[in-house]
Amino acid sequence: MTRTAIVTGAARGIGAATATRLAADGHAVAVLDLDEAHCADTVAAITDAGGRALAVGANVADATAVTDAVARVEAELGAPTILVNNAGIIRDNLLFKMSEDDWDSVLSVHLRGAFLMSRAVQAHQVTAGWGRIVNLSSTSALGNRGQANYAAAKAGMQGLTKTLAIELGRYGVTANAVAPGFIVTDMTRQTAERIGVGMDEFIAARAAEVPVGRAGYPDDIAAAVSFFCSEEAGFVSGQVLYVAGGPRA
Repeated sequence: MTRTAIVTGAARGIGAATATRLAADGHAVAVLDLDEAHCADTVAAITDAGGRALAVGANVADATAVTDAVARVEAELGAPTILVNNAGIIRDNLLFKMSEDDWDSVLSVHLRGAFLMSRAVQAHQVTAGWGRIVNLSSTSALGNRGQANYAAAKAGMQGLTKTLAIELGRYGVTANAVAPGFIVTDMTRQTAERIGVGMDEFIAARAAEVPVGRAGYPDDIAAAVSFFCSEEAGFVSGQVLYVAGGPRA
């Protein structure tokens, strides 16, 4: 059955791969990111393959922007019943160097953004009696040096997920989280630059630590999200799936 999905942070990386995968699954997809113009490539990839997509610019941490964005999606694609909260930023630093703005910015985009988007979309899901929410967490939720803000945000995403599953389950809505390990994206490149290591060297070193012997890619995460959004996953809720090439990588 065709549904309408919203994927946040979908201009590139994991978000773009997820939006493309959900479109391939037969859904209409709202490609949402901070700058609508940056969504063009993802939208083109979907429409060129015969799918339906809409570029939407919105700051997920802004309540009014979220309300307006969801209303636009409803008007142009149909009531959204699938939500993937993928939008995120990094402001890595050791605790003693981390500014309050570094902390607040990361928590705001990840957690406040997921809260606002989920609150807006759940109204359509409850009305439909069906819905899927997938939140992007991370292996960093288990703790990671230089990422106190990001780790806290990604751990918070897991608590939010489990609570949404409890509150919304009676309305036919499931909520699950995907926790990627080392995934090659532009955000990964930022990390390599921050520590002063070349990208190829950084990938090789990290891949050597992964039990399956390779780095992960956005399509690996998109496949997991696709499952959680499927009809067949209706009895799976409140779960955190680590997609990391091993127990922790």
